[in-house]
Amino acid sequence: MSSDSMVQIIVEDIVPILVIMALGYVLGKRGYFDSDQRQGLNKVVLDIALPAALFVSIVKATRADLFSDVTLTLVSLVGIVGMFLLSFWLCKKLFHHNTQEAGVCALIAGSPTIGFLGFAVLDPIYGDTVTTNLVIAIVAIIVNAITIPIGFYLINIGQDKAKKLASEAAKKTVAAQASGSAGAMAAATPAVATDPDAGKKVEAPIDDKEAKGEKAGKEIAVSSVHGKRHHDKIKNPNLAAVVNALEQPVCWAPILAVVFVLIGIRVPEQLDPTFELIAKANSGVAVLAAGLALSTVKFSLGKETLWNTFFRLVLTPAVIVALAILCGMGHDASKLAMLCMAVALPPAFSGIIISSRYNIYVREGASSVAVSTVGFAATCILWVWLMPIITSAF
Repeated sequence: MSSDSMVQIIVEDIVPILVIMALGYVLGKRGYFDSDQRQGLNKVVLDIALPAALFVSIVKATRADLFSDVTLTLVSLVGIVGMFLLSFWLCKKLFHHNTQEAGVCALIAGSPTIGFLGFAVLDPIYGDTVTTNLVIAIVAIIVNAITIPIGFYLINIGQDKAKKLASEAAKKTVAAQASGSAGAMAAATPAVATDPDAGKKVEAPIDDKEAKGEKAGKEIAVSSVHGKRHHDKIKNPNLAAVVNALEQPVCWAPILAVVFVLIGIRVPEQLDPTFELIAKANSGVAVLAAGLALSTVKFSLGKETLWNTFFRLVLTPAVIVALAILCGMGHDASKLAMLCMAVALPPAFSGIIISSRYNIYVREGASSVAVSTVGFAATCILWVWLMPIITSAF
């Protein structure tokens, strides 16, 4: 890759992200958006713009794309989903987060922003070729149609568990007060319980109706199961979490697009401008919302932020490249390099939007997105330099 191409990527793709994110941070600090407005902005992205963007990015692929290179598809599937789940597990074990926080962490540290930066980064480096489009299409389908629904499922399972723990704690508090062993202090405190997975206290999730009664300016944890009373009829918590996840537009839109691709339904080209106009709103607003989220918390450059950055930019592509070589892709240096770069992109902005929307893992998530985006300018050069050396051995 020429130095001009690298400068082009930094100036045209990385710098605008940082500038818009900084703008969101400044606007947030100056109070241009209150808590309700930030939640409204996140809802526009999460329920309208992002689903449209994911649908458009996937539905342009073809069934032939998915099956033209089975090895590439399987390596991408196993590698991306495997690292996503590893990020979730390590977040719980290393940093002692509960299930919903670890789920959001996986959406950030375990998912590349392939839809936003895929073509912008890979085309200048490797050219606008059939292979480039194939790699981007496959990675985009896996990230958007598989890991996002899994992430929502994990968040819902965690929220359901938190509700049950808080409910049990509330019953114990009432019983203690009735027996005269609790005092007026206990009566004034919210119901909390200790999550055995993370060893930390959790509060019962607050739904949208309850949130309206909160004092202005107070940050609220909006449950991802808000307004879903019919889910109470589903006794199996796993099934209830799956149903709730699939009801989210950001989950069913990419899955619907994959179904269209698999059965060969092509969306008429005349509708492209309509979808693309909605999708274009996603990128800028999502990055602005990420800056707003960062403005609500204290920026963190601690071990967890650095670990998430390393996991996203270095460890994930290294593991997937190793897996690809073991599966016989070492002889195709160009395709292997493209796959490496596709999975080495900064975190998907859908993760931080979900984080901010439900007020889960906001500080660590926003900090990880910011640091990873800056760090990508260096790791991009690293992987472009390193991949020819690795593939030359094959």
